[in-house]
Amino acid sequence: LDSGFLRSPRGALKLARALVALVMFLCFASSRSHGAYTALALMETLITALFLLLYLLRLDKRLGRLCWPLADIFNSVIAAVFLLVVCLFAVIIRSNKGTLAGGVFGLVLLILCVVDAVLLFQKISLGGPRGRNIPAK
Repeated sequence: LDSGFLRSPRGALKLARALVALVMFLCFASSRSHGAYTALALMETLITALFLLLYLLRLDKRLGRLCWPLADIFNSVIAAVFLLVVCLFAVIIRSNKGTLAGGVFGLVLLILCVVDAVLLFQKISLGGPRGRNIPAK
């Protein structure tokens, strides 16, 4: 268990994303909002929690076949697009206060997703030189 990850900026951001997504889900579920709102919030909560667990248990190092930061960036960007569309509808239509609150939390989550994607993109370099395992003399 990598407890240092939670103290890092990326770890704190993942935890914040999971908590805001959970609050968004609770707002949508308690207000009996449209199913798409609730489904998006639940999926985002679960996917973010799984990435958090992946990094906490250091499974990204053990399962090295997949470029996990790139998968995480892809998740953040796709989530941001869906959150933009769904939460704008929730805020504009605002059938009740729970839907409005869920939409506002969704827009906050959208900002967290963009920040997470930018931090992850800075962590990896797709076009940069790759390190070599050359023994030191």
